[in-house]
Amino acid sequence: MKFKNPTNDYIEEVSDGFSWLWCFLFGPIYWAVKGVWRHAVVHLALAVITFGAAHFVYPFYTYKIIRNHYNRIGWTEIKF
Repeated sequence: MKFKNPTNDYIEEVSDGFSWLWCFLFGPIYWAVKGVWRHAVVHLALAVITFGAAHFVYPFYTYKIIRNHYNRIGWTEIKF
């Protein structure tokens, strides 16, 4: 996925085919590196509360979470 910042026309590629794998392997650290702090905290909290079970579910929503994050901060998705 590629997103464009409307204020300065910066284009950033934010996701690849292995995003779900990186989220599965690194958990909340993946979200922190991507700058999605809300989900870093939520992922960590849910993993602790559910004794790690949430860590197996969260990677399935990686693309949707990233897309929603960038749309929420005003970036537009570029589709090729």
